[in-house]
Amino acid sequence: MNKIKELYKKYREIILYLIFGVLTTVVSLVVKYALLFTVLKASNAFELQVAVIVSWVAAVLFAYFTNRKFVFESKTTNKLKEFINFIVARIATLLLDMFIMWFFVTLLKLNSDLYVVIFTLISQVLIIVGNYFLSKLFVFKKTDK
Repeated sequence: MNKIKELYKKYREIILYLIFGVLTTVVSLVVKYALLFTVLKASNAFELQVAVIVSWVAAVLFAYFTNRKFVFESKTTNKLKEFINFIVARIATLLLDMFIMWFFVTLLKLNSDLYVVIFTLISQVLIIVGNYFLSKLFVFKKTDK
């Protein structure tokens, strides 16, 4: 049991980031699929991108508050600057998500429900990894006050 506690203490930030990253992914997927399987169509390029953007906004808001409080335990007094940096960092992964969905679903016309799910999941894995490094290096720096 002590070994588990030591490992948790050593890798706490990464473990919590993965937990909240998965929860953020769930938020994103629920919003995206709710839109694409109800009111929007993945076969329509514009509607697909609308679903991607709306799901991104929901996920970013959830991620900011959970990462700030639980993962990186930010103590910055300039919360507005931190939030803006967080948004800017997330725009890069939004563009990555949009490109992946456009390339595979729109350009290659792999737009069946199964392909939408597959490429969304691939995109989400890349986004989680990218977002961790962007948050760690640029947003929630320990030296930032």
